[in-house]
Amino acid sequence: QVQLVESGGGFVQPGGSLRLSCVASGFDFTTYTMSWFRQAPGKERELVAGISGAINHIQYGRSVEGRFTISRATDKNTLHLQMNNLKPEETAVYYCFAYGHWGQGTLVTVSS
Repeated sequence: QVQLVESGGGFVQPGGSLRLSCVASGFDFTTYTMSWFRQAPGKERELVAGISGAINHIQYGRSVEGRFTISRATDKNTLHLQMNNLKPEETAVYYCFAYGHWGQGTLVTVSS
């Protein structure tokens, strides 16, 4: 059974940082592309960052490039998203996606 469990969301002031984690189980973590998406209130879900299997090719959404870093810890089947210099408009539920499955999401609130 595939499971993706996110954690690390919370409240942060503008300019602050958070690190999200997604623990994966039920499939070969190293083989498949894993991604972070986010969905703000009233908006469509959008890609934040993705990392491919095998060669670890990385792609970022244009608005986060240079501030966010995606990585995977293969020994712990965990995907991370380091988010720096967060902006209020990045308040959203952040989701992990892999192998055709979504996690339950973790809420990030950026506000002063």
